[in-house]
Amino acid sequence: MEEKNFEQIYAEYKQQGSVQAKMEVAEELSSGVEQIVAVRRNSDNDLIAFKTGSGRELDYITALEEAKAGKIAHVDVIHRYGRDVLRSEPDGVKENNLGELPDF
Repeated sequence: MEEKNFEQIYAEYKQQGSVQAKMEVAEELSSGVEQIVAVRRNSDNDLIAFKTGSGRELDYITALEEAKAGKIAHVDVIHRYGRDVLRSEPDGVKENNLGELPDF
């Protein structure tokens, strides 16, 4: 029986996913969808506002509405804690995660 290297198989799988995610990111950006490039946090470290690549500054509610309408790339709106919540799309690209973005 052939010996399988499970670690290597999984590493290759993750690498392929990362490459695919980066290609999808490029396609989204070329379609005119905006991307969040910076965030503002309150004293509890909650995200309260977002800055887009075009320089627009969005409050949390506006960002939720635009994300629901598909106007903002790399974010999902989920329903949790009895309300809608904005979160990073789990696309395998750490650099575009909301928690990783710089403050403005």
